[in-house]
Amino acid sequence: MSVWLFDLGNTRVKCAELRADGTLGETLAITHGDTDAWRDALPSGDVACIASVASEARRVALLDGLCTRFVRIHRVHTEAVLGPLRIAYATPANLGVDRFLSMLGLCGNGAALVAGVGTALTIDLLDADGLHRGGRIAPSPMLMRDALHARAVQLPVEGGQYAEFADDTVHALASGCEGAALALIERSLQAAEAALGARPVLVLHGGGAAALRDRLPAHRWQPDAVLRGLARWHALRIA
Repeated sequence: MSVWLFDLGNTRVKCAELRADGTLGETLAITHGDTDAWRDALPSGDVACIASVASEARRVALLDGLCTRFVRIHRVHTEAVLGPLRIAYATPANLGVDRFLSMLGLCGNGAALVAGVGTALTIDLLDADGLHRGGRIAPSPMLMRDALHARAVQLPVEGGQYAEFADDTVHALASGCEGAALALIERSLQAAEAALGARPVLVLHGGGAAALRDRLPAHRWQPDAVLRGLARWHALRIA
């Protein structure tokens, strides 16, 4: 039986085949747009498991594309308790499924501070017992740049090099927006260490995280964090 896992975000869908031994095949990243052409690149198989934080329209478009390619489709939702993971939110639906799955995939490997950088910057603290201690949400550097450009069109949405004190506006924008994300992650790491009595592992994922890595303390880079969580969800709920 062929099982595929799909992580639908705001700009692209990432997918990978789940092997029989529980590991992931090669990750495919497909940028979706305003036409239906991107759906032609979708794989086919027997079972599809979907996690989506994209708009309703994008989710429906993905489901339409998969309906002709798969026999069974499962849409994954955040749960209060699954396996070793217990989330902090009283209303599970209020916790993004991407955050839920990123933590689920890490449970059992010690305490972790999980930072995802996409459209938003999300930070979640997971203790060694699988208890979610809560988290934060802020605009990502990319979203900050977009918001500034929307209000002041002379400020470019991209470009510039990070510096502690920049000597040009485009560099100052990169430094300020990236610096805000770095500061929030570092402060959260300090607060996590104080709360747990030991420093958790910092885990990074998301399309915007790569640009921050060189200026962050030691961390684990896990770009397929959501897909790993989907693999564990499949093992707990379907297999």
